[in-house]
Amino acid sequence: MIRSWQRWNNASRKLLWVLVIVGILASVPVIAQRVQTESSANKVEFVFNYRGLLDIASYKANPQAYMDEQLDRLKEAGVGTMAMFESTLDELVKARRIMVFSSLEVAKLNSTVVTNSGNYTYLAFTSAENEAQLKPMIEAAFRKLDVPVASWQYQDHGGLAIGMGMEEAMMKPMPLDPIAFHMLREKGFTILPRLSDNIPYDQEEMDQLLAFFAENGVNRILFDGEAVKGFNEDPTKHSLQGFADLLKKYNIGIATIENLKAPQKGFNKLAYLIDYNVVRLHSLSDAEASQDKMTLADRFVLATKDRNIRMIYLNASASKDAAKAAITNPVDNLIDSLQAPGNALQRIENNGFELGQAEAFTIHDASWQRYLKALVVLGGVAFVALLISCFLPSLTLAAFVIGLVGSAGLYVLKPVLLEQALALFVAISAPTIAMVLAIRKVQELQEKHPNLSGGRRLTHTIVLYIKTSLLSLFAVPFVIALLNNITYSLVLNQFRGVSLLHLAPILLIAVYVFLYRGNSVWEELRKWLSMRITVLWVVVAAVLGVAALYYLSRTGNAGTLLPGEAAFRSFLENTFGVRPRNKEFLLAHPLFIVGLFAAFRYRWAMFAMIIAVMGQLSMVDTFAHIHTPAVLSLIRDVLGLGLGLVIGLIAVLVWQIIERCWDKWSPRLLKP
Repeated sequence: MIRSWQRWNNASRKLLWVLVIVGILASVPVIAQRVQTESSANKVEFVFNYRGLLDIASYKANPQAYMDEQLDRLKEAGVGTMAMFESTLDELVKARRIMVFSSLEVAKLNSTVVTNSGNYTYLAFTSAENEAQLKPMIEAAFRKLDVPVASWQYQDHGGLAIGMGMEEAMMKPMPLDPIAFHMLREKGFTILPRLSDNIPYDQEEMDQLLAFFAENGVNRILFDGEAVKGFNEDPTKHSLQGFADLLKKYNIGIATIENLKAPQKGFNKLAYLIDYNVVRLHSLSDAEASQDKMTLADRFVLATKDRNIRMIYLNASASKDAAKAAITNPVDNLIDSLQAPGNALQRIENNGFELGQAEAFTIHDASWQRYLKALVVLGGVAFVALLISCFLPSLTLAAFVIGLVGSAGLYVLKPVLLEQALALFVAISAPTIAMVLAIRKVQELQEKHPNLSGGRRLTHTIVLYIKTSLLSLFAVPFVIALLNNITYSLVLNQFRGVSLLHLAPILLIAVYVFLYRGNSVWEELRKWLSMRITVLWVVVAAVLGVAALYYLSRTGNAGTLLPGEAAFRSFLENTFGVRPRNKEFLLAHPLFIVGLFAAFRYRWAMFAMIIAVMGQLSMVDTFAHIHTPAVLSLIRDVLGLGLGLVIGLIAVLVWQIIERCWDKWSPRLLKP
């Protein structure tokens, strides 16, 4: 019975490989539709924070003249949109539309003594025009908060007395400044409203506001704060559904900010309700706006090309420069990054994009995809079973059956978890299987031809390099097909388990190299366990542990670059147009080539494969970044393979020289 079970397991591997091929073929139409989706929106929009510019202008001798000049410069430089926050009394003060006084200041003005009661806020309008446009807005905003508002007079200027302390009153949000809105529209800017959820949601008022936005060319909204508009009152008012209905009514979309520490509450639900009329936005902070102009230009170009970014949001603020004894700002630096010498706009256009109002992707997701994805799931489970067969061949069939049952259960209970888990397991399986097969092939050739010539060793090495890389890339169609959803492209949902993907193949190959190349696993295990541990081994283990921690720290977006690495990355990007991964073409791929070349003669050289597998898994991981266009990821991998081959061949040449020198001189050196 045991022999019969073994025969079934051995025979099943061929069937599992057939299912893998079927899964790859089924993924091709799904991949084609993803590429269609990614190429459906190519307009890039540059947005400037109007509030930041207003703050900078408030430090100038003639704020209005400075504001007019900078707006014209920004418009000419390619900034077509101004972001406007909900206004506050503080913003209106900086715009010189009102003057604000506390109860203490009013008492001084009236030559009276301040009382213990009546800690109010008093404001005076600086012109009759400002009063006509702003007074109704301010009164309505505070009365909506149940704050008493009364008329007040300052000399011959009209004003208001607000029943709230000045510090708090200055913070309360109100509708967008209508005067600034009109001025910016006259200068030709599109407006990007920034709405918060700090004002109670009112469906009728929101209808009127969005109608006004639509009449004035607004086609997208960016939220301010930790929640989208209507989130807090959604449980009682179903405000998210109401807000979504209005957004669809007026064909207004929303923007998602890249790399937020925490997603804005309610964003995913709102995005779903408006059929994902969403674009990704990259925000440049105040502090970053003073970086080198070429660095900024590279950053904008990469964001649009590599990460499906369609809106670039520029922040700027005034700062005190003690060395210059002046108030400085980064506006000139930002303009230089967009135009000469940075030329970000020209470089973005050279990459096939247009400047204009950002558009959401047109989602290509045909109904037949679900049937093809079923075949992809079947092939993915087969792939994982093949990985298990490399280490526990007697469990091949059992692993496949259990995988099918588990996949069916997850499809019913948590289909998103099924997609992510299976994509992760396949991404781990392919490079691991590819490396195991390469190791086996080397062992086979060692046994048949123990004295291969240098030329034949090199030929076998190059062939194995190509075959292993292609087999590793078998995981890519599964990853793309399983995660082909607009939520991944917009990073509303993310591929999980990146650290496991970077670590598991290394550990599995280490286990295989240490335990699976002898007569039996148990014999090899006993041999390693019986070895004496020296101080050298402890030091080596410590160094490897530190290296592993650093390696894992580089798997996310927060990794620290080495000195000079940023400049080297920029060089690669500007030279090739697409930057290959350093760890692939500088380390892992060359190590794979020279390691295999040496392993045909020296058994110990096979330990290099434990590190070399990094290159194989990294190629798969490149495609796990769903927000990066699939075509660009393919170019990145091919570049890495090509450069890795060149560097690897150079390393082989150096190794061959060392090897021949050793063969010639070692007999003399080893003589007693």
